[in-house]
Amino acid sequence: MSSELFDAMNYLEKEKGIDKNLLLEALEAALISAYKKNFNSATNVRVDINEEESAMKVLARKEIVEEVMDPQQEISLEEANEIDPNYEVEDVIEVEVTPMDFGRIAAQAAKQVVTQRVREAERGIIYGEYVDREEDVMTGIIQRKDPRFVYVNLGKIEARLPEGEQMPTETYEVHDRLKVFVTKVENSNKGPHIYVSRTHPGLLKRLFEMEVPEIYDGTVEVMSVAREAGDRSKISVYAEDQEIDPVGSCVGQRGQRVQAIVNELKGEKIDIVQWSEDPVEYVSNALSPSKVVEVLVDEEDKATTVIVPDYQLSLAIGKRGQNARLAAKLTGWKIDIKSESEAREQGLLSAEEADMEDEDVFDEELSED
Repeated sequence: MSSELFDAMNYLEKEKGIDKNLLLEALEAALISAYKKNFNSATNVRVDINEEESAMKVLARKEIVEEVMDPQQEISLEEANEIDPNYEVEDVIEVEVTPMDFGRIAAQAAKQVVTQRVREAERGIIYGEYVDREEDVMTGIIQRKDPRFVYVNLGKIEARLPEGEQMPTETYEVHDRLKVFVTKVENSNKGPHIYVSRTHPGLLKRLFEMEVPEIYDGTVEVMSVAREAGDRSKISVYAEDQEIDPVGSCVGQRGQRVQAIVNELKGEKIDIVQWSEDPVEYVSNALSPSKVVEVLVDEEDKATTVIVPDYQLSLAIGKRGQNARLAAKLTGWKIDIKSESEAREQGLLSAEEADMEDEDVFDEELSED
């Protein structure tokens, strides 16, 4: 056997990270299979590969018997004693049975094994490199499209962006660069497959981590995300340090931080709200930008009835109910929105309370102006 094969194995171990011992084991198995196939051998053979001498031998295990009935499985005591006089009947001996032209077969088997193992190892390396990137954001370039997927080149592998994970407001063209959220990395017989998304709420969270240093270092924490991709999202944030404004940190000076994320998501509107363990405060914040008069909480059903000024009802509910739907998803509370008039009719809000709340809302709006 040529020393070039061992040189190639050493190279693959050093440059590709493929264990040479695994290659040798695979090569031995392939040589045994090739020997049995080409020389109609019995199953009791092994291949001995000597790296130092760049040589190999095919050895057959045979039982020592008085009278040989099956030459492939047995050897006479007389023949065995010629090799070593200490052998006895029922001992097992290894006899070299390497064919004269086995080198050619061995070379073909070695080529196939090395090629296959290199392919498998490269797949394993790629899988190992990307499996830790699940739930992370990566930047790629669109390579091609078909009816089911947009294929995004992430460097060493092509990720699949399914139709259901594509933003309805975006068009995807070959050579476009975009950020994607890695949803799943799986290993298959054909190699690793990576699935990515542009609609996953995790994409929004990761983009804020990338854009807002306070989130990245843990000073500000993202508590929850609700998203209707391409249209509108809500994200709640919290800072344990009372001196830090978590909403202001995410918005950034002159809105630069949040605007960068809006641009990445092609104009998707983003509401950033203050998280609170108090459901009254949290639900009120989540219904931003509408003003809230009162929040009635049903702890048992985890439901709330939110009363808003009559003129703010449509704003609180939002277009096609979107604002209320996102607020409920963000907070985890059921939200039933009622106008002040309706609340008074149902006895949920007295006229006196309503007048007081109206004054508070009016004063708040004046201070904002």
